Amino acid sequence: MFGAGTRATAAAVVLAVAGFGVRAEAAEPSTVVTSSSSVTAPDGQTYRITNHLTREATAELGREPAHGGKRPEWMLVWAGDESTTPPNPTTTDEPDFLAVVDVTKGSRTYGKVVNTVTMDSVFANEPHNLQYQWHKGDKVFAGGLLSDITYVFDVERLPLVRLSGVVPPSATRCGSAPAYYRTLADGTAYASYMGAGAEVGPCRYTNGQTREGNGTNGTPGELVRIGPDGRVIAEVPASAPPGQEGGTVVPPGLDPTAPPTNSCVNIPPLQELSCANPYGIAVREDLDRAVVGDFAELRSTNGGHPTPDFSVRDTVRVFDISNRNDPRLQTLTHLPRGPRTEPDLRLTESFGGMEPALTNQARHRGAFVGTTNGAIYYTPDVTDPNLQWRHVYDEYNAFAELFPTDTPLSHADGGGWTQVSPDDRYLYRAVMGGGPFSPGDVETGLILVLDLQPLLDAGPDPTCRIDTMVEVIAGGAEPDCPRLVSVLPIVDTTTGGPNAGAYDNFRVGRGGYYHESGRVERLAVVNYYVAVTDHDGDHRICLFDQDARGRLSLDESFRDEHLGTPCLEFDRATWPHGARGNARPHGVLFAVADADIR
Repeated sequence: MFGAGTRATAAAVVLAVAGFGVRAEAAEPSTVVTSSSSVTAPDGQTYRITNHLTREATAELGREPAHGGKRPEWMLVWAGDESTTPPNPTTTDEPDFLAVVDVTKGSRTYGKVVNTVTMDSVFANEPHNLQYQWHKGDKVFAGGLLSDITYVFDVERLPLVRLSGVVPPSATRCGSAPAYYRTLADGTAYASYMGAGAEVGPCRYTNGQTREGNGTNGTPGELVRIGPDGRVIAEVPASAPPGQEGGTVVPPGLDPTAPPTNSCVNIPPLQELSCANPYGIAVREDLDRAVVGDFAELRSTNGGHPTPDFSVRDTVRVFDISNRNDPRLQTLTHLPRGPRTEPDLRLTESFGGMEPALTNQARHRGAFVGTTNGAIYYTPDVTDPNLQWRHVYDEYNAFAELFPTDTPLSHADGGGWTQVSPDDRYLYRAVMGGGPFSPGDVETGLILVLDLQPLLDAGPDPTCRIDTMVEVIAGGAEPDCPRLVSVLPIVDTTTGGPNAGAYDNFRVGRGGYYHESGRVERLAVVNYYVAVTDHDGDHRICLFDQDARGRLSLDESFRDEHLGTPCLEFDRATWPHGARGNARPHGVLFAVADADIR
């Protein structure tokens, strides 16, 4: 290790040898070394980021034995500074940042934040999601939900991070509110932009199509293809052509006796009503398909506009991506309602279908959609132009496992992150907490695992369908229904709870190098949603180990470096970049340096 008096100089030499310009200019130069990079975006503005590398991080770049001889694995966490206070963010110079956390099993710095990469040019981004999974050679795509910026990071030499590109708001004229990302084999990514562009009125996309929009954080949203350098390759509309968007017929004011109207409420109203507010995105390149789930007009959830009678969506969109630069809407479907009878239609199973997930194996073509109202839907063939969704699991069953009496309700439970394991064995789901009017411990969120094998083995003609209240409570009656393998409570007594997550399928193989495995061995779950929507969280990140039978257990060795308690706390006084106080983590991703994976 470096001597106490020479750490800054030695670390700078290590990074310089690695090919990076470094200046030891941090508040504690003996322990933290800075390294900056910048790009000039299409809007002409220069965007700058700064790494704040701890002694452990610089030792790793120098390949000192900081991990007991093991090649390190990292967790990237996209976080916002808490001083940005909703609903009217204050002017602040407290930076948002990408945290690099040591998650190398057995490392003496396991769970420690070894680098914070600050966003030095734009503040109050409301950092939201990264891509769902990282593969060797991928850039990392990170969205600012409220700044309308996508940052593209180079993580080739983790724990050091470089800025590869920036997508400013002016580069996505027809879209705002970047929500999620999926990387493609060629290094590009599809991004789901939940809102319309800044200009009210018609917007022309790169494929020549035109849609009318009602402004930033409004409708319709779009899909954006982004290059690894941050260049926008294509913008395509999420909404159907005029006259084809349609909408679910519901009573105005949610009065069952009132005349029907259209659920696709837009503020201000659009001539062509639309529910196109894509949030989650799933992609199967081998099938030439992308799936997005619509959520809501963001402006109706963040306090900036009066809440309409109905702004939450029940629509799912499947795109043909045979032409990667011109995805075409293949199917627009409305999720069917389930057996639960709710006093408010917005709480029924089918609304808030924001998280799609696709199977991964070539022999499977199925797709899942999880709603914020506690339901999981399935269709066996996402390429079917006449596909239909069926309700195959209700999260009331998971709550009942934890609370046999005084069971929290699954309506409005805030179900979020939804993913299928690479081997198609399991489905993972993070849930914020019991819905309104729940008895019992309504603030307890959870993480659950479903066994998908019976359902996928049923092929194109599954029989599973949740259509009785008995099945809502006890699980599907048909033999091919998904079965609950594991469920663990995640107690968060704030207004938020578990929402985002990621799985780790990296394993160490020959020569100590990592490779991707079909088996998932641990999960990360983040307790934060979006504070501006009045759904915050306690700002913890917990790791869960998964055994060979799919059962989860809290990784109690993953402890906060300051408190010594399980899970990583983002409510803390100091960071590598200084005494900046609490932060709100959201996007999370497992990754390793390119040189350490084969």
